[in-house]
Amino acid sequence: MIEFIDWGTIDYKEAWDKQEILFEKYLNTKKDKQPVSETPVGDIIFCEHPHVYTLGKSGDVNNMLINDTFLKQVNATYYKTNRGGDITYHGPGQIVGYPILDLESMNLSLKQYINKIEDIIISTLSSYGIKADRLEGATGVWLDKENITKARKICAIGVKASRYITMHGFALNVNTNLQYFNHINPCGFVDKGVTSIQKELGREVDIEEVKAKLKENFEKAFNTTFY
Repeated sequence: MIEFIDWGTIDYKEAWDKQEILFEKYLNTKKDKQPVSETPVGDIIFCEHPHVYTLGKSGDVNNMLINDTFLKQVNATYYKTNRGGDITYHGPGQIVGYPILDLESMNLSLKQYINKIEDIIISTLSSYGIKADRLEGATGVWLDKENITKARKICAIGVKASRYITMHGFALNVNTNLQYFNHINPCGFVDKGVTSIQKELGREVDIEEVKAKLKENFEKAFNTTFY
């Protein structure tokens, strides 16, 4: 069974700690050599964070372009995390998704799982008339990927997995204040931009409506109903 949870607005470190508890719960089941479930198992969490920058475990700290003093001035925090990927920003108006799933119960590899997340985001954006795609060599969801000068990321993805249990996830820019990305090299890129649904449509979007569309597309992608 997969449970859908909405944490609302929550501090990044608090959310990380809560993720770790759920992650360990599923991981301990594997360590105890319990039989793999025949149905999908896990939790899918949506939330928003106050302004925060996070650096992946293999990320380059030099992609953070501001110091601690400036961080305080823009009312933001910074954490080095245990997820994959480089540096990114989370903040109000952005949907952050933390699927904590047993991929073995779904017969999925980590690569297949990330592809599913990308497909879910692409399908959700399509419902708003936004054409998005993957960009070879760059995890996440992009617009105008064929145009070097216009390619821009709308959703970042960074995960951790152990024994086929996942944590961390994706960050979809909905009504995000994109100015905050000016203080980093997003995901390590210096030649590509970022965007949001709001920027692409020229209007603010109901974030709860986007969450509902995402949830529906998750259920379709994983062929299950969330509880």
